[in-house]
Amino acid sequence: MVNIGLSIYPAKSTFAQDKEYLDLARKYGFTKIFTSLLEIEGDADQVINQFKRIMDYGNSIGMETILDINPGLFKQLNISYDDLSFFKELGAAGIRLDLGFTGLEEASMTKNRYGLKIEVNMSSGTKYIENILSYHPNRDNLCGSHNFYPQTYSGLSQSHFEETTALFNKHNIVTAAFVTSQEGELGPWPVQSGLCTLEQHRNLDIQTQVTHYRLMGTIDDLLIGNAYASEGELKRMAAACLDLHPNFELELIDGLSDVEKKIILDEIHLYRGDRSEYMIRSTSTRIKYKNESIPAHHTKPIKKGDVLICNDDFGQYKGEAQIAIKDMKNEGNRNVIGQLKKDTIFLLDYLKPWSTFKFSL
Repeated sequence: MVNIGLSIYPAKSTFAQDKEYLDLARKYGFTKIFTSLLEIEGDADQVINQFKRIMDYGNSIGMETILDINPGLFKQLNISYDDLSFFKELGAAGIRLDLGFTGLEEASMTKNRYGLKIEVNMSSGTKYIENILSYHPNRDNLCGSHNFYPQTYSGLSQSHFEETTALFNKHNIVTAAFVTSQEGELGPWPVQSGLCTLEQHRNLDIQTQVTHYRLMGTIDDLLIGNAYASEGELKRMAAACLDLHPNFELELIDGLSDVEKKIILDEIHLYRGDRSEYMIRSTSTRIKYKNESIPAHHTKPIKKGDVLICNDDFGQYKGEAQIAIKDMKNEGNRNVIGQLKKDTIFLLDYLKPWSTFKFSL
């Protein structure tokens, strides 16, 4: 099960704002906090105290913080990589190295006496993690996370994401990535157009972003990059991550029978294992509803993303639920009862045979 988290930026907000946000997120099962301390401007003690106060509060409600830093901060605060007591006293559960060292330092830091997690950058596309592992780190304290990208069109491609994530999955290292709120406007830099890891997610609803990660199954922790997400977004993200079954959002046509609505909306569907090139089949409904009448209607040509129910003209297949994954002719025995929301149709490419799923409006 994926852990969910969010980001706060204490240098640009107030304790009251962040506290309210953390309380709201905790209500929906959020357990992770990301924040950024790449450099300290102004009164260092004042800035550090701002961070410590909200991180301590997060700890008090069961939310642990990863603090994003870079080597320059070590120099600015006169911190040595072999003594991480500063970050422990600050209240951090771990530190993320925005820019890495040589590999030896990262490995050494994983052996810190405080049990702090050392999170390294997954997005570079180099053999960085292999280099760190060659220095025999404490793997229990080593994890990775992808970057987020504030500039439109600068996020990771799907192929690069898969390649770089596989390097960490290969070694069973805990992974993290970022989704973006469509309502949050606060980030670590003055200019941002969302804060996502994957470019294709930038303008998508948060539930769709999260469901994509869930179906890929390669990321352990998902965090919202920008603040502040709305309560609705927090709720949808939690549902997409924590529900027992992935959820496909559906737009139904008008005038459906109660039986058709029950078949689609009340059942947990199972993607039949002998996969077809043309459709995802959920066959248990044809057994449960075999004595119900499903008259033919809306038997138009079928497009990818259409949701179908086999009708009375389809013999023993009557009542079977299907999702089209390729355009096909309709021979009159399949009712097109709706379609997946347009922005979510690509998710079908990631659903695997023998997976369960459900539909919602």
